Amino acid sequence: MEKSNADRSRSFDLLDERIKRWIWTHEWTELRDVQERAIPLLLARDRDVVISAATASGKTEAAFLPILTHMLAREGGFGLTVYVSPLTALINDQFSRLSDLCASLGVPVYRWYGGTSPSARSRFLKDPAGILLITPESLEALLCLHGFEAARLFKDAQYLVVDELHSFIGSERGKQLQSLLFRIERRISGAAAQGLSASGAIPQTAPENKAAPKGVGEGNATPQGTSADDAGVVQRIVPRVALSATLGDLKLAAAFLQEGGVRRPECALVESADAGYSVRIVLKGISEASHTAAGEGQPETESTGAEREIADYLFRRLHGSNNLVFPNSRNKVELYTHLLSEKCDEMGVPNEFYAHHGSLPREARTEAEQALKSREHGTTVVCTNTLELGIDIGDVKSVAQIEPPPSVSSLRQRLGRSGRRQGEAAALRAFVIEEERPCQGLRSDLRESTFEFCAAIGLLLDGWCEPPRPGGMFLSTLVQQIFALVAESGGIAAEEAYAALCRSGPFRAVSEEDFGETLRSLEGRGFVEAGAQGALFLSEKGERMVAHYSFYASFPTDEEYRLVSEQETLGTLPVRRGVQPGEVLAFAGKSWRVLSVDSKARVIEVAPYTGGRLPSSAGGGFSLDRKVRARMRELYESGGDVPFADDVAKRFLSEGREAYRRLGLSAASVVPTGGGAAVFTWLGDRGNRALQLLLRRGGIPCALGGAALTAHGHRTGDVRRALRAFRAKSLPDALELLSGSRGLATEKWEWVLSERLKKKNYASFRVDMDEAREWLTQAAL
Repeated sequence: MEKSNADRSRSFDLLDERIKRWIWTHEWTELRDVQERAIPLLLARDRDVVISAATASGKTEAAFLPILTHMLAREGGFGLTVYVSPLTALINDQFSRLSDLCASLGVPVYRWYGGTSPSARSRFLKDPAGILLITPESLEALLCLHGFEAARLFKDAQYLVVDELHSFIGSERGKQLQSLLFRIERRISGAAAQGLSASGAIPQTAPENKAAPKGVGEGNATPQGTSADDAGVVQRIVPRVALSATLGDLKLAAAFLQEGGVRRPECALVESADAGYSVRIVLKGISEASHTAAGEGQPETESTGAEREIADYLFRRLHGSNNLVFPNSRNKVELYTHLLSEKCDEMGVPNEFYAHHGSLPREARTEAEQALKSREHGTTVVCTNTLELGIDIGDVKSVAQIEPPPSVSSLRQRLGRSGRRQGEAAALRAFVIEEERPCQGLRSDLRESTFEFCAAIGLLLDGWCEPPRPGGMFLSTLVQQIFALVAESGGIAAEEAYAALCRSGPFRAVSEEDFGETLRSLEGRGFVEAGAQGALFLSEKGERMVAHYSFYASFPTDEEYRLVSEQETLGTLPVRRGVQPGEVLAFAGKSWRVLSVDSKARVIEVAPYTGGRLPSSAGGGFSLDRKVRARMRELYESGGDVPFADDVAKRFLSEGREAYRRLGLSAASVVPTGGGAAVFTWLGDRGNRALQLLLRRGGIPCALGGAALTAHGHRTGDVRRALRAFRAKSLPDALELLSGSRGLATEKWEWVLSERLKKKNYASFRVDMDEAREWLTQAAL
């Protein structure tokens, strides 16, 4: 018998006696490493804390055991802890986990999202004390609809907790979250004191003809946890706590958590030091050689032979146990679920396979989740990233990833869903599909999908994942936050809005000039009105928009575009990001080059692309990191063994290395292709996009796909000369290169912006001129 917690843990001694009894009742033998280290930090309440640890490592308890201890000891009542989750399913999970403990302590726990009953919301609004579990969208609605009460609702806030932090970083939704945290603290401190005008603190007076928001000036400043902003105004700092299983650089994650508002004390970083669990990985290569490919005697919407082979293999291996299968799109989720369910019918056994993605009704998703938790029979769920995050799905024996994952971070998160039992290894079955020779296109010859997958797994085993990318202007979310701030305040001066959101808030990349242009766009479209002394109010049109439930989400839903080739409709494709002529899309198992885009008619004209299979579609918009491509090149150059690859995958590696040598890619950057030239940069997608724009400026349009840019109808000499010309002079900026581009409005609210701001926003996310400039100085041209 191990020593009790009280004998071996100083952190345990810091907890409330009632919480200690709860721990003893649940027969914990010790606190986890991450809990030991987080408890004293959170009880001190003098800084923000980032907690990063593997799935099922006790992160939730690491946060809430000390938080509840503080709330129980606090004079004047519990106060309020706000927990923000990216998923309602995760809120339901945490509600179940916390309810047992909190019920024994007498601490209320509230859920607030679209399906919450009015009576439950009324109870919280009447007495906002305890723990509030909420999504960013519902928190936005709460502030917009109850803005005059915000100071009262949040004045006793003790902690602001963000779960699954990595899912927010670098996204419009993440920027909305930063703004929400800032706006809450702004209300707590009273009278908008964190939004500074050029001459100092914002005057605590309402705009002309508007009543002052109720509670303004009722800040609950305390000596502990305070800081002075740039004007020396003392503000109460509410500790921000972030939980995540997947973070690349914790310092960058901390910078994201602390963005906006007053200068905060240095963030404490808690990364689990517990011994890592063991991992079992196999990469299976699947060849199309002996199968009938789509388009040869069968409709393109049906499965290919390779997909049926994967489904047969998965049925044999997964039947009778709990597993997760991750294809890379909702269409593939439905396809594999159908194939696996068919196998159950053929074998005369009950169905064990369920689909799970964001377009399914909540009831269908809940059924799949409950089936995983049930111990009555084995269950395998075929899913998108909806089950990538840390909701409780019970014990999962293995994870399957079909085709390369969208990122190393995503692969790491998915693998962490298995191997949660003591002494059990996490298991990954990875599948890569390559066309058999003879085939057309350098991507296929080089077996790029196989090398990309091997690179991702290798980096995963090294402990690397993509660092957070907090950059970008986020003008779409800025538009939303202007609306929200005006609605919440009942009216605000333009200068104060800029100070609150940009000068002191999370949109510091936005200049006064760009902010003013944004306001003029909103006014020109009739959404806001200017009152006396520069005050901003929502027009009737703006009020109707903010009152609609669709307003509160910062992200867009996919839009269905019709794909047309030679006047024949191929089908529809869900598209979230902007698609540009010259890009390459994957659809129905084939690759297509974009000829034109009609955003109004939702039509994309395409032509067959002979560059080989592409691993992704237009829906996600993820940009591959340059480190993945650098590892791919190392694999091509080294010729070393890849121990987790099966015989077919090893054959793909051998064939890819042979093609790499045959093309002379060790020394050459520009090589001939059938009907054109390819530029192999081995950069990330953002750097490649910058070079694509440069070549277009030089009269050489090219397609962006994989490690290379492909220029159709141009000789290698022409491409080299164009690139050398750019190397010899200073490069134009991205905004200039995007002149003439259309269809760049990729996010929800960008449609209200001027063309200049659309281009500027696009460039801030998707174009890396520094990466392109560095490559031009070093490339062999």
